[in-house]
Amino acid sequence: MADDKKFLHGAYGLNTPAATQALYRDWAQSYEDEITANGYVTPARCAAALAQFATDKAAPLLDIGCGTGLSGAALVAAGFSTLDGTDFSPEMLALAKAKGIYRTLTLTNLNTPLPGAPASYANAAAVGVFSPGHAPPSALREFMAVLQPGGCLVFSLNDHALADPTYQGAIMEQVDGGGAELLANDYGDHLPKIGMYCRVYVLRKRK
Repeated sequence: MADDKKFLHGAYGLNTPAATQALYRDWAQSYEDEITANGYVTPARCAAALAQFATDKAAPLLDIGCGTGLSGAALVAAGFSTLDGTDFSPEMLALAKAKGIYRTLTLTNLNTPLPGAPASYANAAAVGVFSPGHAPPSALREFMAVLQPGGCLVFSLNDHALADPTYQGAIMEQVDGGGAELLANDYGDHLPKIGMYCRVYVLRKRK
């Protein structure tokens, strides 16, 4: 029987951008089957959380680290209709494009600016993006910068990220510094078949 965790466990031991890109290049074709087999529910949880607070679901939304488009599909199912996506894997972006749900898709990485001018998006999502070996805690500042005042960012921190206090520190920097309001902080399933959980957060950029 095929190993339904062939790439999944490897994703949590990455420590360089090159290693991360190589893994997702090789994983692209089997990614959705593998994580779905392990009960991946974070896209639906994030989309539902953002839908509670977004004031205009038709306004442009940036799906950061969109991968193959699972997060975008969940956002569309929750009523969002104008999605731009960005990811660092050309192979993942090709699969996202085939879904036909994104207005634009941009190849980028977290060492270069995100697409669009600052404060150009009404909402943003970073589903499964923050984790050691993936997005660093410092990326939260840039993710918030793409939002218009009053816009919301939904993102998740899995158990690996929650074990690193610098991720919580980045959130508190936004909240305690007065730049954002914490609207949601919910711990629940992430990949339940391997016993992994995550927190889903929603931050609103202050006007």
